[in-house]
Amino acid sequence: MADNATQSYQDLGYDKIFVSLDGSDQQDKVLDRAIVMAANDSAELYIGHVIDSTALEAAGTFPVDVIPSLEKAFRESIAEKVAHAKAIPDIPKVEVLVRVGRIRETLKDEMLDVINPDLVICGARGLSSIKYAILGSISTFLTRNTDCDTLIIK
Repeated sequence: MADNATQSYQDLGYDKIFVSLDGSDQQDKVLDRAIVMAANDSAELYIGHVIDSTALEAAGTFPVDVIPSLEKAFRESIAEKVAHAKAIPDIPKVEVLVRVGRIRETLKDEMLDVINPDLVICGARGLSSIKYAILGSISTFLTRNTDCDTLIIK
């Protein structure tokens, strides 16, 4: 990258934006912000969601037949916004990634380490207060374990 004196504002923007969605009520607001930022920076937009295997494993067995319906429901919940993002000419690429696993490890190993975004966007908290206290915060995990900027939407 050139020195700051010769950079244009576009050079200071982001090239790859990853947005982590959790299926909560806040998800639309987070995705809306990611779409605007991707359009403003002419950045690729990667939309990631992890189907939490720990919740499924708690049943004693891993009901793999449930996974397709969970993925379909997630994709349907964001379909209109994804179509909108794909229609914006300033966003060169829009990709939705859905994986199954433990949220933290799957986000890091199968999404962030593969995509190498320069900005991660997530919601402040999608879990209830009790789950948050027990499991910790995904947004805190992302902030501490990524090598790029993290934007947490409240």
